[in-house]
Amino acid sequence: MSLIYTAISAVLLLWHGAWRTTLGDLSALATDWSWVLGIIFLVLTVRALLFPVFVRQVRSQRAMQRLQPQLKALQAKHKGNPQALQKDLTELYRTEQVNPLSGILPMLVQIPIFIGLLHVLRHLKPTITDHASRTLYGWTAAQFDDAAHAKLFGAPIAATFHSGAAQLEALGAHGLTVKIVAAVLIAAMIVTTYLTSRMSMLRSGWSEDPQQRMVQRLMLYGIPASLLISGTVFPIGVVLYWTTQNLFALGQQAWILRRYPLPDATGAQPASITP
Repeated sequence: MSLIYTAISAVLLLWHGAWRTTLGDLSALATDWSWVLGIIFLVLTVRALLFPVFVRQVRSQRAMQRLQPQLKALQAKHKGNPQALQKDLTELYRTEQVNPLSGILPMLVQIPIFIGLLHVLRHLKPTITDHASRTLYGWTAAQFDDAAHAKLFGAPIAATFHSGAAQLEALGAHGLTVKIVAAVLIAAMIVTTYLTSRMSMLRSGWSEDPQQRMVQRLMLYGIPASLLISGTVFPIGVVLYWTTQNLFALGQQAWILRRYPLPDATGAQPASITP
């Protein structure tokens, strides 16, 4: 994981440096914009790199949806014979050049990135004085100290909703300010996560299988609900990252739904809305 932490730090520090050069020490609205924009552009960098993967994912999903009549026919033909069914399914996927597992690839790629940013921001503690610890993952001591005190509307990006008095004192922050900023961001994270999940369902279509549909509903409502609790332990910078990612994903999925519309009931792919 150290390699992931170093890579994430490198991208974050790259964008921070670029915005620091452009904006200088701009701190309007009690916000250190070079660090905040560094996190936002970290999102844009990750999403841009993953965009070709998402396009391939959607194409594979559409192919799977077009194959639904054939899949149902094979399931009826080989009812009670899973070995023969799996053999014919594998042949069908090979012939049609479809990978049924491609849909989970973007999620698998993003998980270590999210965990890595969570670790990096949690590491930004002013109480850490050891030089070796402050310069982990390619940081300089000056960058570490600057980021540890960076704020968004007066709330340190390294603080959480539940940050204790001692930590807030070390960060030079006011507890009420941190709770208000964190609460607003957590609410935005929950709402945008729900909207992103809902649009993802529109993109992939609701499953006809009752169990799979139950899983889809759990993802649609369960994940946003879980963030009400887990979001309070995330650093504000991580919540900002998640919310920004959701906003970008909403725009991306809106484009995908127009560019790759859902097949009709017969499995035929309608013409794309855009050329």
